[in-house]
Amino acid sequence: MRTTTIVKGDKKTINAWIFYDWANSVYPLVITTAIFPIYYEGATEAIGGKIEVFGYEFINTELINYVGALSFLIVSIVSPFLSGIADYAGHKKTFLKFFCYLGALSCIGLYFFDVEHPIFGLTCYLFASVGFWGSLVFYNSYLPEIAEPAEHDAISAKGFSMGYIGSVILLLISLAITLGHESLGLAEGEAAKMSFILTGIWWIGFSQITYRRLPNVKTGVKVKGKLLLNGYRELYKTFKGLEHTKRLKRYLRAFFVYSMGVQTVMLAAVYFAAKEVAWAEGEKTQGLIVSMLLIQFLGVAGAQLLAKVSGKIGNLNALKIVVGFWAALCVVGYFVETPLQFYIIAAFVGLVMGAIQALSRSTYSKFLPPNTQDTASYFSFYDVSEKIGLIIGLFVFGYIEGITGSIRSSILALIVFFIIGFLLLMMVPKEESVVDN
Repeated sequence: MRTTTIVKGDKKTINAWIFYDWANSVYPLVITTAIFPIYYEGATEAIGGKIEVFGYEFINTELINYVGALSFLIVSIVSPFLSGIADYAGHKKTFLKFFCYLGALSCIGLYFFDVEHPIFGLTCYLFASVGFWGSLVFYNSYLPEIAEPAEHDAISAKGFSMGYIGSVILLLISLAITLGHESLGLAEGEAAKMSFILTGIWWIGFSQITYRRLPNVKTGVKVKGKLLLNGYRELYKTFKGLEHTKRLKRYLRAFFVYSMGVQTVMLAAVYFAAKEVAWAEGEKTQGLIVSMLLIQFLGVAGAQLLAKVSGKIGNLNALKIVVGFWAALCVVGYFVETPLQFYIIAAFVGLVMGAIQALSRSTYSKFLPPNTQDTASYFSFYDVSEKIGLIIGLFVFGYIEGITGSIRSSILALIVFFIIGFLLLMMVPKEESVVDN
């Protein structure tokens, strides 16, 4: 049996791992929340806002939400299967590279998106999402191997910061290209599509720094039938373990519901603003990108602010406040019509976006059973729960628009998610109990 060991605490390995955040964080900002949604909505509105796929006609934003939901369904099914293989056979870096290249090349493929023949472009959008989220499964699994538990928070925070800086830099470059398209001799749509190519190149290029240092840990174990299902068995084992932890079980119920709303807002906000806000002529693209930058900048401040608040009043109380605030934001957002109103709501979304994500994960960590050894399985369950919530949230958001003809009506579903999530949080006990009722 041949093995390759990783020395925990090695600074070069840790920095190389962190750099993958710089490489891949351009995808969620440029492709899922900023440039591509603006391009897609504009290009499809030019042909009436409807797209025909396999003989069925869909509203443009309804369809893209369905595609997004499908991508998360694929990742939810495939990632436990592959992570089981990777953990035992030692192919983490191989899988990490595969999903990275799948996602990055799919981003580049979006350059060829054609509204008249949308299948190829939608397939690229699907696999870009699968590539990004699939790569994170193996990227995150390296953290316990390269650093001691006491270092995890600091390293994760540094990775988040690197990803934030890198993604904002590329978004600003994309904004400059889009706004200066005439001086570059490009149509506005063509300039927007250049950012898809830049995203893929950035992602592949900077990820090489990570691959140069991270090893494939070769165990020599042959992958047999039982190992293929190990990831699913671990998820089921964790699920059964929740039966004995009232506080954690009830918290996960609340998280599952309110997370549907949070994640859907992240992916659908630009489409709502593009359709429902009364932008002045030539203002839409710049206004939407500025809004996304505003959310990014305030997201970091919001996470730090809520961390201080939760330290004083406790995680659960802080979460109740933030989830209640989210519900109020959605109610107000339903009535947003002008750019100024959207900028204001975007600022508040930014403040609570990063805050609720950071606090949700840290609360989950604190609620794990005492002396939990297999934290990886619990966090794998947490991540799968979040993705299933996304599947439901995106599907419901798209379905309501499909049957009502209005994306504004879909916000009503988000309000319901947050209200139910808040009520479920109220049922989470302050102290752990081994007896559920």
